[in-house]
Amino acid sequence: MEQTMTGKVYLVGAGPGDSKLITLRAVELLQKADVVLYDRLVSKKIISMIPKTAQKIYVGRAVGDDTTHQNNTNDLMVKFAKSKKNVVRLKGGDPIIFGRGGEEAEFLKENKVKYEIVPGITSGIGSATYAGIPLTHRKHASSVVFVTGHEDPEKKNESVKWKRLAKSVDTIVIMMGLSRLDVICKQLVAGGLDKQTPVAVIQNGTTPKQKMIIGTVSNIAKLVKENKITPPTNIIIGKVVNLSQVIGWRKNA
Repeated sequence: MEQTMTGKVYLVGAGPGDSKLITLRAVELLQKADVVLYDRLVSKKIISMIPKTAQKIYVGRAVGDDTTHQNNTNDLMVKFAKSKKNVVRLKGGDPIIFGRGGEEAEFLKENKVKYEIVPGITSGIGSATYAGIPLTHRKHASSVVFVTGHEDPEKKNESVKWKRLAKSVDTIVIMMGLSRLDVICKQLVAGGLDKQTPVAVIQNGTTPKQKMIIGTVSNIAKLVKENKITPPTNIIIGKVVNLSQVIGWRKNA
């Protein structure tokens, strides 16, 4: 017999943008939800999958918003779960890849609320695949790293050691890093990365609005301004970027 879902929070990844990339498990949970707390980057098509009987609450946070915003989301999850509701906490991408899902699970654990974590395709992978960029390749890249370009402003010191990263890994995927792209590229070059290393910036990856520009670490920041690229974006640095010219299958919007 199917287990009744009551008083539980589901931390669910909605995928990278294309609504068809959401998982079957995520759709199943949405259809049974009493309450859905959803983020800014969840697409309208996925929001439309939520039954009319469910309460939809937007809890999205934009860059620059007060960090105490998260406290309200945490309180809502606990409040509804303790009211015996099935709560879906719906996040863009994957819930525990730069999605605060880990922190939210810790909060639920502390408050003795049952939870389940449902993975989603992170935009770092989805955008690359839709752009025809294999993040690993036997001839060009045996390692890949996912890095945030925008760390918590409450941190006293930057955690990402860009100079060390420059020669430690073959492919670097940067999420939420557009506003600091120029600084990041300069630090990577200072750490020994070749100035001609190719860079792709993918805007609105996997959606009908997907747009990609390609440059090098020495000129990509300028190209971003010239092409008026804005968030959300993913940045990919490494030799594998050149493969998009060969196997890319999706045209720019």
